[in-house]
Order: sequence, then structure tokens, then C-alpha cells
Amino acid sequence: MTQTQPTTDPRTALVTGSAAGIGRAAALRLARAGYQVTINYSRSSQLAEQTLAELHAIGGQHQAVRADVADEQAVREMVTLAAPAGRLDVLVNNAGTTSPTAPQALEEIDLADWDRVMATNVRGLVQVTRACAPALRATGGSVVNVASIVGLRPGPQPLVYAASKAAVVSLTKTLSAVLAPQVRVNAVAPGWIAGDWMQRTLGENYERLMDRRANHTPLRRNVTHEDVAESIYMLAVSHPFVTGEIMVIDGGYSATT
Repeated sequence: MTQTQPTTDPRTALVTGSAAGIGRAAALRLARAGYQVTINYSRSSQLAEQTLAELHAIGGQHQAVRADVADEQAVREMVTLAAPAGRLDVLVNNAGTTSPTAPQALEEIDLADWDRVMATNVRGLVQVTRACAPALRATGGSVVNVASIVGLRPGPQPLVYAASKAAVVSLTKTLSAVLAPQVRVNAVAPGWIAGDWMQRTLGENYERLMDRRANHTPLRRNVTHEDVAESIYMLAVSHPFVTGEIMVIDGGYSATT
């Protein structure tokens, strides 16, 4: 008589804003660990297709879902696809945007632009987390939010971006209590990451300022997307008694300067 072995549901993850950058790196890290990953994008369909192809090359069942996290109905539909059995193990809230307004340009702030950034970076995080909460509770899952070092201390980022990331820090701590004890909620706060985002922020001073930052960092380099992805993964799966915490990822810069 053949004995049937019990089956277990595959582990699942949803990573918002994951066509490129930190989100892409986090999705790939989770896929390498055996998760079935839903990546999310709003406009970058070509990049999302490329990332999805990379996920499939790793192996497993993965999907890309187009949804604006600021759109409540689109979020609900995305979560239904990401957790079809009503179960979700990991949520990474990475979707975010910024403003072209210079950090010191207080008088030049466009309030419609301010509302756009807040809708994605703050309301979007709340909407996605709220929609995923029942599925996360069903698995005793984990949420990792992507904040920023400028959510903790001043930096060369537009005021609305810094304010939105400070809100992510606050929400992480609040949601860790709201979703306890079933679901843990933590955040990562990356420092300066080499790449397009900081190039747009620093402009023609990019190379000089990034080199100076690396030289003043104890680990003597700047952060990479893969550095952040590894910390996201570890917070999501390897720290069962850690919640409500903000992990700074900057090679020791903010601790020593």
C-alpha cells in the first residue's frame, strides 16, 4: 500500500515596484530561495518582462502584474492574483516614486506633485498591506517595507520624498503592532545606492559625491541593490522575533559620521 505524503503549499511572495532596482533584486533573491514570486509594475512593462524572464530562468512559477499601488481597486485585483489560495508568505513594499523639485526649493513645490508622491509611497503602502493582511495572517507571514536613510536623517532628496520615507518608518512601527502577533513588519533604510536614482538626484556631481561618500564609509563602498535585497530577505525569513525595526544599510556611514 502506497502511503501518500502530505503536501505543503509553495511559499509565495509579492514584491511591489519590482521591474527594476531594489524590487527586482529582492524578487530574484526570493526566487532563488524557492519562493513563487509576483512582481508588480505600473509603467515599466519592458523591464518587468525582462525581470520575469530572469525569475523563470531560476525556476518556479512566477508572474508579473501591472497595478498602480495608489489605485485601491487595482491593488485588490493584484493581491487576488498574488495570493489565489488566500495565503501569502512575504510582502515587500518597494513601490515608490520621487519629485523633480530640488531639496531646498521650498517655494517651488507643486502640491499636485506632492500628492502624487505621497499617494504612491505612503497611501500605496497602506493599501497593499491592508489588502494582503488576511493572506499574511493565514501563513504567519512577514512584511518588509523599503524606507530610506533620508526618512531618518536629512539628505539630498526632494522634501516630499524624505517626508514620505519618514512616514514609511512610522508606519512600519505602527503596523508591526496592528498586525501582531501573526505578522512581523520591518523596514530597510538604504543609504546612497550606486545607479540611476542617485544619478538623477546628484546630476553632474554624481561621480564626485559618490566617491566621497564611499571614502567616508567604513566599508569603503556604496550600497548596491543586492545588498538591500539580502537584508530584505533576511528580515523576511530569518528573524522570527524581530518586528517594528528599521535596518539601516549604508556600510556604517550614518553610524560613524
